[in-house]
Amino acid sequence: MTGKDLRIVFMGTPDFAVASLKALVEGGYNVVGVITVPDKPAGRGRQLQQSAVKQYAVEQKLYVMQPEKLKNPEFIAELEALKADLQVVVAFRMLPEVVWRMPRLGTFNLHGSLLPQYRGAAPLNWAVINGDKETGVTTFLLSHEIDTGAILFHEKIAIGEKDTVGDIHDSLMEIGAGLVMKTVDALAEGNYKSIEQDEIQSENLNPAPKIFKEDCKIDWNKPAVEVRNLIRGLSPYPAAWTELVDAKGKVLSLKIFMAEIELNNGVVPGTLETDGKNTFKIAAKDGWLVISDLQLSGKKRMTTADFLRGVHEPETFKLQ
Repeated sequence: MTGKDLRIVFMGTPDFAVASLKALVEGGYNVVGVITVPDKPAGRGRQLQQSAVKQYAVEQKLYVMQPEKLKNPEFIAELEALKADLQVVVAFRMLPEVVWRMPRLGTFNLHGSLLPQYRGAAPLNWAVINGDKETGVTTFLLSHEIDTGAILFHEKIAIGEKDTVGDIHDSLMEIGAGLVMKTVDALAEGNYKSIEQDEIQSENLNPAPKIFKEDCKIDWNKPAVEVRNLIRGLSPYPAAWTELVDAKGKVLSLKIFMAEIELNNGVVPGTLETDGKNTFKIAAKDGWLVISDLQLSGKKRMTTADFLRGVHEPETFKLQ
């Protein structure tokens, strides 16, 4: 039996998951059902928005399910009726045991880290924030505790000095899609050796918890490298931010997407300096962060030069 002989149910939500679903569909695999989140109101008009996975699945005329609760008896019956041999999960929710145990070959997940490192909701962000030099994707069999199941396969990539989490996301999205197909084929053929995560030697395991707004606020008393890593690890979304006060005393929120480090000679952290034309920089503990790409509250994302052309008396700005 090959992977293309299996009846597959796919579960996912964002763009990161679409790449894997698309690879399966275009690769000729038999995707008999797609599970994603219910449509949600979004934007100023609060119009219902479909997940990226649903949009693609509808375009491909795939069977779509959007359960509010994964333990709902009607959903369980609907899922059982699909008679899936295997379930594939990419960027979805935690599944109850009744769901992940259902297929005869089980359920596997594609996770954006080299497990057991960075278990949790935001592995890509935290790898960059922590200044790691490499990361990757892992497929593993689901078990009771989140992100702890037996590892099937993984692929590594280097994290470049200038890479943002957006760059890493796009690279791993494509690499992950290939790893999903490799894993499906291996499970179908029985050609794999799983490894329990407890068997992998690792002295320090970094977690990857969900990121909240306050996690994104820049502490300018930290070393410049740490501040720059935070900016890289949150760019383009949700974005690192700080607060400015203009000449009239108005507090403005400023998102920062790109910055380079420039040495300074003991400048007080939080000091702001600009030439009013092209340069806008803020001092961290041991260096300047020279900002090149930013967004003022209520405005669109822009270059520093465009930002400085559009504001009045930028030299009067101070940090809140």
